[in-house]
Amino acid sequence: MHIRRISFLVEDYPTDAYYPFNLETFRRTRQLEFPSTVTMLVGENGSGKSTLLHAVANRCGIHIWKTIETSRYELNPYEQLLWRFIDVEWCGDYVHGSFFSSEMFHDFARNLDEWAVSDPDSLRYFGGKSLMTQSHGQSLMSYFSARYRIKGLYLLDEPETALSPRTQLSLLELLEEMGKAGHAQFIVATHSPILLACRGATIYSFDEIPISEVSYEDTEHYQVYRDFMKEMERRLEEGGS
Repeated sequence: MHIRRISFLVEDYPTDAYYPFNLETFRRTRQLEFPSTVTMLVGENGSGKSTLLHAVANRCGIHIWKTIETSRYELNPYEQLLWRFIDVEWCGDYVHGSFFSSEMFHDFARNLDEWAVSDPDSLRYFGGKSLMTQSHGQSLMSYFSARYRIKGLYLLDEPETALSPRTQLSLLELLEEMGKAGHAQFIVATHSPILLACRGATIYSFDEIPISEVSYEDTEHYQVYRDFMKEMERRLEEGGS
């Protein structure tokens, strides 16, 4: 374990009118404990999962690869400021880490290719091949398999977005393996019932106010997929009778 808990400095919030400080999720949650090496964050889009991951990254000094900024009709001056109003309690010494999202991964892979022009040996950390020349799923697993064997704090924002179910199973196996080894700690925002099945993981629901721990079977993601599969089995049975 690397971080023990996150505290929300609610009394110091600069506004209650703008996102994310207007979310009851963050206004009524005081602390999140991290008793497991793998923690899953679940909830509807807009519930604050990704925003909290970004805030933790900024508070812990973890670099986030930036995508190209686009013009916006209206700017929210508070959108990126949550990190200033959380406190992260470490279990021991500070460790490095990384932030992953599929939309930012392409920028990282392209930069890695540019570095390899002058330093080909840098690719050995990622299977010895350019990430740009592998299939997307292969390049992601090459990155995960190499990076997550290093001691650190790892934040993943919906990694399943670009992964097939089979590749999600590979990532699930890696999370369980590295979590059990104890040198890596993972905080994962996800909608994937496959990744949520990670053995020993703590699951926090952002649909609960305050944010609350839930069991795997109580997540909406599991229940929706379970009910869908049951309905499909019923239809197949009716079709075959």
